[in-house]
Amino acid sequence: MRHNESYNRHNEWYNEHFPSESSKRDFYGKVRATGKNNVANWLQQLFFSCLDPLLDRKDRSWLTVGDAYGFDAQYILNSGNKALATDLNTDFLNVALKEGIINACAAENAEKLSREDNSFDFVLCKESYHHFPRPYAAMYEMIRVARSGVVVMEPQDPVTKMPLLLMLSNLFAQNGQFINKIWKNRFSFEPVGNFVYKVSEREFEKLAAGLGLPMVGFKKINPNYWFKGAESISIDQYSRQFFLIKMKKFLFDVLFKLRVMPSQVLTTIIFKQLPDEHTTNLLKKSGYHLVYIPQNPYLN
Repeated sequence: MRHNESYNRHNEWYNEHFPSESSKRDFYGKVRATGKNNVANWLQQLFFSCLDPLLDRKDRSWLTVGDAYGFDAQYILNSGNKALATDLNTDFLNVALKEGIINACAAENAEKLSREDNSFDFVLCKESYHHFPRPYAAMYEMIRVARSGVVVMEPQDPVTKMPLLLMLSNLFAQNGQFINKIWKNRFSFEPVGNFVYKVSEREFEKLAAGLGLPMVGFKKINPNYWFKGAESISIDQYSRQFFLIKMKKFLFDVLFKLRVMPSQVLTTIIFKQLPDEHTTNLLKKSGYHLVYIPQNPYLN
């Protein structure tokens, strides 16, 4: 089946680029050598800071899905919480384990997680959902093994946030070739064969309502300024390249606030249980928009 072939290709990708254990160790060595005062780390912190309201209470258990290098689990561990890093292939994660970046890992297929129901407080899927051949299957699995909620960080589908694009899509619905020329990435595919699933608020609201879940939270960020060599660019006050990146981000943030452009990334928390008042206040303070899902009156 196509999805099996896709998983096999993903499984081989990291070993094609880092074929030996020593090459993997060298990768982590370079990450350590560059430190935290660089553009790549600065951009990653824009993602990771979205987790902070959920990491405030310590000793919670997390499962990270598609965490190829273990950096997602590392951030959670550094906050005083527990994390199991997983990916299709653990060749890289086993090296991360030896390097002290993580303290536990496992091989997991997101479409068929081996864990029991409600095994973890939270599940994190950061920049991996759009790589899955069947992301909805993976979503149901992540919800199944989580007790409190699932966090998904993914590129946002712009169509529902751009009225002109939506209008053109509806106007030329019968002329697919024409709209595809205007909307270049309407159908995007990866080299491994997967369709790139960009996400939207509405689809997660519907998912939560359909499953009888109580709330979803959304935070919109603009962190997509990574480029090859970003880890070698300093973020000190004299860095011209960093200044230009900040200006680009500032402009995009302004356009987003004016509702001219949608955000680049949508961080979504799908709650299985309503968070306590303390966590709710932290979420709001950090910029999350919380949507309470009404109960189905026909199931009471």
